[in-house]
Amino acid sequence: MSKENKPVYLRLRDIIAAAILDGKFAEGAMLPSVRAFAAQQGANPLTVAKAYQLFQDDGLVQVKRGVGLFVSRGAVSRLRKSERQHFLANVWPDVRAQMQRAGIEPAELLENC
Repeated sequence: MSKENKPVYLRLRDIIAAAILDGKFAEGAMLPSVRAFAAQQGANPLTVAKAYQLFQDDGLVQVKRGVGLFVSRGAVSRLRKSERQHFLANVWPDVRAQMQRAGIEPAELLENC
């Protein structure tokens, strides 16, 4: 599913997941409130709440009533594993095919890093 076809709540989930994986929100750190994140992203708060609910359902965040949402211990490794599986199953096959069409060898990619 391309980014354009992906529902907004899933795109927001991807943004939050990337921020966690990039270290913007460490394990134990508090995520922005639903309203703050909605304002930052120009999104409806209910849509942000739906994205946050996905993290709760997956055990990646913990709710502290009256305080906020916090990144759970182990969330980074679980997100990384999920991202890796998604990449290998959904992204890599197209990249590999494009490399083959262009005559690019994997070693060339490492040389250019």
